[in-house]
Amino acid sequence: MFQEASAPTGDELQGLLDKIIARLMKMLTRASYLVAEQGMTYLAEIGPDNALKPLQAASCTYRIAFGPRAGQKVLSLRTAASGDEKTTPALCADAHGFSLHAAVRIDAHQRKVLERLCRYITRPAIANERLSRNGKGQVVLQLKSPYRDGTTHIVMSAQEFMQRLAALVPRPRLHLIRFHGVLAPHAKLRAAVVPDPVQKTSEPAEEHAHGKSARMSWARLLKRVYDIDIERCECGGQLKIIAAIEDPGVIVRILSHLGLPTRAPPRAAARELSLFQAA
Repeated sequence: MFQEASAPTGDELQGLLDKIIARLMKMLTRASYLVAEQGMTYLAEIGPDNALKPLQAASCTYRIAFGPRAGQKVLSLRTAASGDEKTTPALCADAHGFSLHAAVRIDAHQRKVLERLCRYITRPAIANERLSRNGKGQVVLQLKSPYRDGTTHIVMSAQEFMQRLAALVPRPRLHLIRFHGVLAPHAKLRAAVVPDPVQKTSEPAEEHAHGKSARMSWARLLKRVYDIDIERCECGGQLKIIAAIEDPGVIVRILSHLGLPTRAPPRAAARELSLFQAA
């Protein structure tokens, strides 16, 4: 018989958060991202080998990396801060800019709730509907929820906005999703919990050195991206390629007989992104 575990107390969450912060700071110092001297910790100097590190460091400190306003903080628009002091929600802990949230619990059978949580975790960094451009040509980002100091909008120049976007670009060959426990790549029990790969279809696929398909076929790419299955007929049957017609003259005659245009539509002129159009 299993006994349901009780919820952690506020002191337990605060102690866990302090331990996480201490270990994280120690790891960053050991990796030379932070420098600890005389009881103070600050960012290490960035070498010229990685152009993204200055952008990431400036983004973490809400400052501008390059340009005439380098080192300054981005412009923010604020409203009058509420006089009521906001209390920390239950089962949540805050310390030194870090937060630990333990108020969400999902049972094993709540698959819809688990999907909603996964969608929240993997949400995009910026919502397009909250981006606009003011009369001066600056990019205005409206915050989903105001900060504690009353900040509701962040105003940046186009260059400053591109710097913040570039800071979100992951390093080459960096895994954005990592698995732990039995789902880790080298876990001994991974083969027992991870299903076998789907058996290959009758379509031949080229093999590379590791025995897996080196690239997806065009048919599979079209189905994944545009949800168009060119291998299946509307009646449910499977389509097969009978012949490939490459003679331009024959192609024109077939299209003319079917009443279809024989020339590709003209290319439209490049359009300016709606993001950078003046409001």
